[in-house]
Amino acid sequence: MSSSPPPEEREKKDAEAKAREAEEQGKLPYKWTQTIQDVDITVPVPGNLKGRDIDVVITKKKLKVGVKGQPPIIDGDLPKDIHVDESTWTLETVSSSSTKEIALHLDKINKMEWWPHVVTSAPKIDTSKITPENSKLSDLDGETRSMVEKMMYDQRQKEMGKPTSDEEKKTEMLQKFQQQHPELDFSKAKMG
Repeated sequence: MSSSPPPEEREKKDAEAKAREAEEQGKLPYKWTQTIQDVDITVPVPGNLKGRDIDVVITKKKLKVGVKGQPPIIDGDLPKDIHVDESTWTLETVSSSSTKEIALHLDKINKMEWWPHVVTSAPKIDTSKITPENSKLSDLDGETRSMVEKMMYDQRQKEMGKPTSDEEKKTEMLQKFQQQHPELDFSKAKMG
């Protein structure tokens, strides 16, 4: 007997969790989005502010954003480290309104991981429910790219009923061994 809830109940729980998450994120004094490589944050501020009125401190492990002379809007530890030199902020005028926003771009060091929140004191999102946008092989680092290409090759080989790259290597090694040891009888050898 299975202990997992029926699909209707699971969908209901997922919808409730998603609604709760949306409500928690909506209460934050900022909006944020992420890709697997970076995090973008926008913080609304009054339209009369200039860049010199803004207080932003970006370090490898911490983020502080606010208006000088006021309590910070964001102040806390980042969930993961960032590249400080590749991370930026700007003060931008929001079209169709008299407000501005502080736009921050944080460049993740680990480009293979989703963040559950911007700062560790903020409510978490369920990163297992993130659906990433399609990426190109050229976007991947060398090691990951070669692993994905190998997986794609092996999948095509299986679909055609041909051996995978690992099976081809085993066959080559066996053939080499047989050539080096002609005195051995391989007629009854079983592979697999």
